[in-house]
Amino acid sequence: MHVAVVSVGDEILAGDTTNTNAAWLGRRLAERGVSVERVTVVPDRVADIARVVNEHRAEYDAVIVTGGLGPTHDDLTMEGVAAAVGREVEPHPEALEWLLEEGGYERDDLATGTADLPRGARPLHNEEGVAPGAVIEGIYVLPGVPDEMKAMFETVAEEFEGEPRYVVTLHTPEPESALINHLVDVQDRFSVTVGSYPGNGVRIKLTGTDESEVEAAADWLRERVTIG
Repeated sequence: MHVAVVSVGDEILAGDTTNTNAAWLGRRLAERGVSVERVTVVPDRVADIARVVNEHRAEYDAVIVTGGLGPTHDDLTMEGVAAAVGREVEPHPEALEWLLEEGGYERDDLATGTADLPRGARPLHNEEGVAPGAVIEGIYVLPGVPDEMKAMFETVAEEFEGEPRYVVTLHTPEPESALINHLVDVQDRFSVTVGSYPGNGVRIKLTGTDESEVEAAADWLRERVTIG
C-alpha cells in the first residue's frame, strides 16, 4: 500500500510549527508495512488543498490530510477536500449526534460549521477534541493537533495494511565517503534497500521484506565496516 500525507497550515510553512504529525504518521504506517511516498505541506487555501489532494489521490492508494479542521476562518481543509472530489460541504447528522450524545457538548456550545463534512463522507469522531475528521474516496482527513490526530488515526489504522518489513540499523564511525562501495555492493547482493544518514558517524538502515535476507545483509556489512 502506497500513501501520501498532506499537511495543511500556513504555520508549518512559516516555521512556526514543526510538522511532527507527518513524522509520526510515517513511522506508524511503516510499522504496518505501508510505504509513505510523498509528504506535502500546503497553505490554508482551498484551491491549493484541492489541487494537491486531487493529484495525490490519483497516484496513491490513500491520502492522509492533517490540519485545518474546525469552524474558524482559516480551517479550510474540509472545503478543499470536498472540492477535490466534487462534493459540497454540508452538516453531517451523524457527526453532530456523536458530539451531542457522546462528546458531551450542548448544541449551543458548538460553533456553526463544526459538524460540516463533505457530502457522503464517513465521519471520524474526535475523542480528544471537538472537530470531527472524515473519510471520502480514499482520503482520510485528520486534525492537526497531535494528540487528536494520533487518537483518530488509531481508529482507522487497520485500514492501512502492507507487506511486513524488517529493519536493521548499524552505526559506524567511518565517513560516508568511505562506505560508498560497500553500500552499493550490499544492495546488489541482497534484496534490501539501504539508507545512510551522516551525523555523529553514519547510521546505516537496511530494510527488506525477508527477515533472514536483512540479517544476512547486516552480517555482510559487519564484516567489512567498523561498527560501533
